[in-house]
Amino acid sequence: MKVKIDTKEKMHAITIEEEELTANMTEQLIQQAHSYLDSPIQNVILIFSKVKKISLESLNSLLSMQQSFYNAGHSMIFCEFQNNVENMLRDNHLADTMNITPTESEAWDMVQMEEIERELL
Repeated sequence: MKVKIDTKEKMHAITIEEEELTANMTEQLIQQAHSYLDSPIQNVILIFSKVKKISLESLNSLLSMQQSFYNAGHSMIFCEFQNNVENMLRDNHLADTMNITPTESEAWDMVQMEEIERELL
């Protein structure tokens, strides 16, 4: 699976460079993201701007991965979904449970806000 990883001060931004995200590719992505839980920078943004097709199984796996990040006290944000993937999220009632932003910039803002929130608590 092709991905581009951009590491910032408080987060890793992972752009998926594939048009289809299969179950096997999702498993690789989950392993990659989970490896960041043991690194100094533990927040992850997943950018789906190039993904045109994804299975419901993959979306459910990504939702579980997001929950494991939040349970560990870190952020995982999904952004830049294509319209057909967004429609699939809405049709399967996943859009309300996944932490989604329209743009990467908004995802960065959300990670920073969540970091501040965790510091205050």
